[in-house]
Amino acid sequence: MEGQSTENTQLPANRLRVQRQRPRLSELRELLQFRRPTLDPVARRLESALSIADLRSIAERRTPRAVFDYVDGASDAEITAERNRRAFESAVFIPEVLNSVAHPDLTTQVLGSTISFPLVFAPTGYTRMMHHEGEAAVARVAARNGIPYTLSTVGTSTVEEVCEVSPHGDKWFQLYLTNNEAINEDLVDRALRSGFSTIMLTVDTAVAGHHLKDIRNGLTIPPALTARTFLDMSRHPYWWVNKLTTPQIGFASLRDAPGMVDAVDVAGAVFEPRLNYSHLEWLRKRWPHRLLVKGILDGRDAERVISIGADGVVVSNHGGRQLDRTPATLDVLPAVRNAVGPDATVLIDSGITHGQDIIAALALGADAVMVGRAYLYGLMSGGERGVERAVEILRNDYQKSLQLLGLDSTAKIGRQHVRLSGEDLGRDREVIGALEGA
Repeated sequence: MEGQSTENTQLPANRLRVQRQRPRLSELRELLQFRRPTLDPVARRLESALSIADLRSIAERRTPRAVFDYVDGASDAEITAERNRRAFESAVFIPEVLNSVAHPDLTTQVLGSTISFPLVFAPTGYTRMMHHEGEAAVARVAARNGIPYTLSTVGTSTVEEVCEVSPHGDKWFQLYLTNNEAINEDLVDRALRSGFSTIMLTVDTAVAGHHLKDIRNGLTIPPALTARTFLDMSRHPYWWVNKLTTPQIGFASLRDAPGMVDAVDVAGAVFEPRLNYSHLEWLRKRWPHRLLVKGILDGRDAERVISIGADGVVVSNHGGRQLDRTPATLDVLPAVRNAVGPDATVLIDSGITHGQDIIAALALGADAVMVGRAYLYGLMSGGERGVERAVEILRNDYQKSLQLLGLDSTAKIGRQHVRLSGEDLGRDREVIGALEGA
């Protein structure tokens, strides 16, 4: 303003000077340290993947659209698949402070065995369609990392082949009880002879889910490829060459089953609309080792299968690939745990893509989580090395998040460390009500 002195608002000239010097070569070397180029294209791709989402993006570029959609897609409007992700994203972490987290113990107990961290590889069908290394690659990675691998009834490798490539790994077998009793007995007996420790009976597939993307792409049984799908596949010559120069893809464990002639017969056999509790009772008598039931979303069902003799349940909506509009698995997990009590094993799948998802699941009652899409994205991105990268990402996410939560072991994760968004809203309403009444 006019007449006002600016004498006190100006800094002395010597305060404005910046002292300069000639750059030293040693300092430049320290600042300009470039990463060495990676010549191996697979290694280069995987180095750029810092998250499961990154692996998904790579997989989308590396594989034909129909193959990627088979892995990434879900049934009908894919509402359930989206609910699964939103539920995990809604988890709110409450960290502890001033706890030493210098040497975290990530291990945990599942079905009486110690695993390196709370992760199990879920069963997936048609695995060699995603990458020619298929189930063998996944089983080897699981064994190296001290986690169980679950082979699917509709996998593209047999129980014997998986046993050969992973003789010392903890191998589980996911069972679709078919409408052929001889096939059921054969599958169970072969899993027993091959040293599988656990059978996982899937019970949410009485009929096949309605996969619109697969139908539009012509990826059906038998295949009915559209011209668009074929042209897209032609853009991936590496994928084609590997498919044409490796054994034919099919449901390997059912290849020589009684009465099976082709893929149509197999598809008709693995979906059993008459599946009921008597089948579970039969399996419990037939199988002498650990038994899980997969596809549970209700505490009453969980309680009943445990009473029949199952050792545990897998809270699962099949990743949204069966009945659409079902609840997110994380939302029903606490009720299932409450129904079966503390002693039964409870696993959860559907929507897990980050180590923080594992923490949320354990806090709400799970003993461990199962992932399928997460490692398939890795498989499509780089075969066995891609699966290894997926495990590395999930383990690193899990360890860092556990430490930031203020915990130094998996065993210390508790209900107090995680709230769901709805719980927070309920508490806010109580506070508001108390203030209004004051």
